[in-house]
Amino acid sequence: MKKTSIGGEALIEGVMMRGPDDIAIAIRKSDGEIIIDKKPLQTLAKKYKIFKLPILRGAVGIFESMIIGIRSLMYSADFVDLEDDGEGEPSKLDRFLDRVFGDKIKDVVVYFSVFISLIFSVGVFFLLPYFAAKLFNLDTNIPAQRIYFNLIEGVVRVALFIAYIVLISGLKDVRRVFEYHGAEHKTIHCYENEVELTVENVKMYTTRHPRCGTAFLFVVMIISILVFSLIFTEQAWMGILLRLVLIPLVAGISYEIIKFAGRSDSWIMSVVSWPGLALQRFTTREPDDSQIEVAIAALKNVLTEDTNADKW
Repeated sequence: MKKTSIGGEALIEGVMMRGPDDIAIAIRKSDGEIIIDKKPLQTLAKKYKIFKLPILRGAVGIFESMIIGIRSLMYSADFVDLEDDGEGEPSKLDRFLDRVFGDKIKDVVVYFSVFISLIFSVGVFFLLPYFAAKLFNLDTNIPAQRIYFNLIEGVVRVALFIAYIVLISGLKDVRRVFEYHGAEHKTIHCYENEVELTVENVKMYTTRHPRCGTAFLFVVMIISILVFSLIFTEQAWMGILLRLVLIPLVAGISYEIIKFAGRSDSWIMSVVSWPGLALQRFTTREPDDSQIEVAIAALKNVLTEDTNADKW
């Protein structure tokens, strides 16, 4: 079985695939045609070897992945909007932003979106559980109560994450995106099993994958419990500050675990991967043939003769 780090993201009526050298977005037009937007992959790790070091590559990579993901999602959303509405007249807000930022407007929107996403994620999944645990008035200077505090914080964090996943999975528009998510996973499975990339072959594989972003985020929730348990302070501001500082470390450790899980066939990693795979019951759906065709088109455009995980 081929071990690879090729990954992707489900988009609006499309799929983005990220290979060792390129990023390819495949979008299904309303007339059935599949269009491809392919660009070279540019990351800090490609420019500076230090960003290839374990832990650091994950801490930096998560932010780069967010930027790439939001750019891809915006591209698919813009494309679908143009098909639905035509060129149309820009709004007053659009004209104002164009005057202020010019050609940099899309970069501004992307980075602002990443900033808002980070604020939301940190606030809901990291700070809110901390304040929830503080309501129990436990003395964290006492070892036993410190354990209870960390457990409460961790349970609230995981519960919020699962509730969020379940909630969005019930939205009609999101369900279609999750079908493309399933197509992405099934196509990568087919490639990793070194089977020809055809619709019939891809359909044989599962929609769940150990290197999925859902699995990564669940590991982040668990690792944060372990890392934050090292924090000993009664001062709320210091507890918040230390958690914010340690988030990149949590992301880096989680990345290494997910990366190893994608390469390993051991029963231990199967156990570690199981919760993330189980959650993909909500974040993936069985795709139809046309969606699989889109995922195949995207994947084929990032493959090279020597595509492998070592190039990442």
